[in-house]
Amino acid sequence: MDLAALPARERILVTAHDLFYRHGIRATGIDRVIAEAGVAKLTFYRHFPSKDALVRSFLDYRHARWMAWFVDALGRHGAKPERGLEPVVAALAEWFGEPQFRGCAFINAVAEVGGSLADANAIALRHKQDMEAVIAELLPAGPRRAAGAQAAALAVDGAIVRAQMEDAKTALEGLALLLGPLENP
Repeated sequence: MDLAALPARERILVTAHDLFYRHGIRATGIDRVIAEAGVAKLTFYRHFPSKDALVRSFLDYRHARWMAWFVDALGRHGAKPERGLEPVVAALAEWFGEPQFRGCAFINAVAEVGGSLADANAIALRHKQDMEAVIAELLPAGPRRAAGAQAAALAVDGAIVRAQMEDAKTALEGLALLLGPLENP
């Protein structure tokens, strides 16, 4: 992506996305975002009146990007409605293998700023609910679908955290064991 070709607001948002995800929200100052986005301070504040406003926009942007990637990755790995959760493990293996993988931006954001920016919790919850809804579509219809999707989403979050702390292979093997029985509730 040619950052310089983007309008100022998008340049700021893409830059903040990359910096917040790579280094953390608290560790990334506004001055660094401004410098790396190549915008003036006045331009930054015209689009984002505060760091909190930028964090909210970052989370919304990350949500849209990640959900689009997740649905696409599931499709690339053979996901079909009501056909099981195996593609979830394959999609996560793809993500965990990326050099820039730093865990879930939403789990990280809640841990970093959830106590001081309540919107972060609400945006993260919406993200997790949307991910769970996508997972639910892979499970057979029936009375256990919602509970199965919730359990699978919790297992996914656990695997993400584990992959952040140690090798992704162990996290994925554990996830595969947990998700297997949910395919035939």
